[in-house]
Amino acid sequence: MSEQNEPSHINWQQKTIEKLLLSGLKEQQTARRWSIFFKALTFGYLFLLLIVVLGVFGGKNVAGPHAALIDINGVIEAGGEVNADAVISSLNEAYDSIGTKGIILRFNTPGGSPVQAGIINDEIMRQKKLHPKIPVYGVVEDICASGGYYIAVATDKIYVDKASIVGSIGVLMDGYGFTEVMKKVGVERRLMTAGENKAMLDPFSPVNPKHQALAQTMLNEVHDQFKNVVRKGRGSRLKETPEIFSGLFWSGEQSIKLGLADALGSADYVAREVIKQDEIVDYTYQETMMDRFAKRLGAGVAKAVGIDTIMKGIELR
Repeated sequence: MSEQNEPSHINWQQKTIEKLLLSGLKEQQTARRWSIFFKALTFGYLFLLLIVVLGVFGGKNVAGPHAALIDINGVIEAGGEVNADAVISSLNEAYDSIGTKGIILRFNTPGGSPVQAGIINDEIMRQKKLHPKIPVYGVVEDICASGGYYIAVATDKIYVDKASIVGSIGVLMDGYGFTEVMKKVGVERRLMTAGENKAMLDPFSPVNPKHQALAQTMLNEVHDQFKNVVRKGRGSRLKETPEIFSGLFWSGEQSIKLGLADALGSADYVAREVIKQDEIVDYTYQETMMDRFAKRLGAGVAKAVGIDTIMKGIELR
């Protein structure tokens, strides 16, 4: 009897084992599918995040006619709020759009680096030759001084508010001298250099007449460059007086009388009445996380080699 039952018993065990194995296999397959799903979901999320970080979707796909707006807002300096790379990127994007009928540069800046301002000025002049049918206008809101005006004179016309601040065509290099303070507190300056002019303009050393003369010569040279750019940009509209290039600044209303600006008008006014477009598209460069990282890395390298201080010393402000 037991011998007859044994095959049935063994058969039952086999079926049970098969069911357990099949159940485990199904669970593994289900777990594998969910694992693949979550991995794909994570990959997709990271991919989209990478696209956003790199600014791939930063372009303006505008087909209809419009006025392109680019803000020059803040201090002009390499790696700063306004820099040549960012403004040129905005200009390229605006010119590349088939719907752009005119470009407005809107200014709210006290000035800054003559190098960055000069690069932007040169690029505007170059683009104007390549795109003679697309006018470029400058619009001053609160202030367009020094380096900002250096850029503005490259535009076809400059519009201002009657209370805007315009001008300050000059160059400066500022700093501090601590020699008298050091004497009072009994601090001795111990400076060693290789190269007789390496410590030029050191704030903890007495003023060296030779170094002062060299610095003044350099300032005069940059000032002459500034004056030439203004004369070239404004042409016969400029009513040149001894004070025009003295570093003084004027109200928007007075700047029109002096030929530093052309007329009163806001960005909306220029778009609507001058460019004849109701739609305004903002092409101002928007900094990405990757840009900020690269900028900080570059600033760290500049500080490490000690070249950032002297470059920031000369300003159109």
